[in-house]
Order: sequence, then structure tokens, then C-alpha cells
Amino acid sequence: MSHFSYHPLPHGVPPGVFHAPEPRRAEPGAWPGFERALEVVNRDLVATLPGHPPLVLMVEPADGAGTPERVYVALPDGRWQGNAVHPPDPTDDSGAPEPTDPADLLTLVADAAQETVMEMSWQVWPVCQAHKLGTHVRSDAETVTWWCPGGTEAGGHHASRVGELSGTLPGKQRRALRRAKRKPTRGHQ
Repeated sequence: MSHFSYHPLPHGVPPGVFHAPEPRRAEPGAWPGFERALEVVNRDLVATLPGHPPLVLMVEPADGAGTPERVYVALPDGRWQGNAVHPPDPTDDSGAPEPTDPADLLTLVADAAQETVMEMSWQVWPVCQAHKLGTHVRSDAETVTWWCPGGTEAGGHHASRVGELSGTLPGKQRRALRRAKRKPTRGHQ
């Protein structure tokens, strides 16, 4: 659900009286684990979709009707698609802090980022360079990868670790990405 979606009215409140709280950008440092995970995912986004703006964390405040504060991965203009990364279970109203396991954090953020990019941009992301198929995030004990369903391997293969998609790009694109990183920005030469 995005903040542009339908919000049900709390029981007994007449239409036009209730206003859902406005989502806001997460304050820097408020969600450090999600912020670190988003930095990793944004590396893949910049590498594979150079014109796409980096994603941000948005917070939908608690609504006073029992729904807890929720954190989403969004476009810079505040739009998102999909489930909250926190709490990951919409029925969890415990107010528990973000998960502490880095693999869990990265899995939640990568999955939410993929949903937002694909739905808001109407394009498949990320794509396995070898098979030109869309990938999905997959996690095992400590490794979080983009999983491709293609190839001769039974059931697919690991296309890349999340955050390392630049290494899978063809040489020309990889060199262009490195040049873009070295290029000084205007006013900082």
C-alpha cells in the first residue's frame, strides 16, 4: 500500500472527519540498519538504472487506531509500492525496533526496493545480465543475492550478491560506471 492508497476509516468516524497522518521521510539515523541496507541496494540501482534516482525511507506515522508506525522504501517523491519493511508483519503492533540481523535487513529492503522500482517505473528490475530475466532476492544464513530463474542449473542461479550488480555488467557499462564515480561534480572541482 502507498500513501496514495485507500485508508479505511476507524470504526465510528464519519467520512470527511478522519485524516490519515502524512508520511514523512525518515530522519537520518532513526533507522540505521535499514539505512545501511538501503545504501547497499541503491548501489545496485545506480549501477543498473543510471538515470533512476536513489530510493529513500519513508515513515507512515501511527494512525491512533492501533496501526503502528511503518517504514517503507520509496522514490524520492515519497511514492512507494508494497509492504512495509518495518514492522515486516502488518499484525505486529509490538513497537519492536528494527531487526538486528544484517541479512534480514538487507532481504527486507531489497525486496521492498524491487517492488517499488518495478511498480512505480513499470520495468523489471534487476535483470540477470546472462539470461535477461528478472531476478528476485534470496537469502541464506549470511548471503543475500539476486536469484535468476534461468540457466541450466536446476531451479536457477545466483546472479549476484545484493549490492554487487555492477560486477555483472558488460565491460563497457562497468567502465562507464567507474568513470561516472570519478567525475567531479560541478562546484566541487
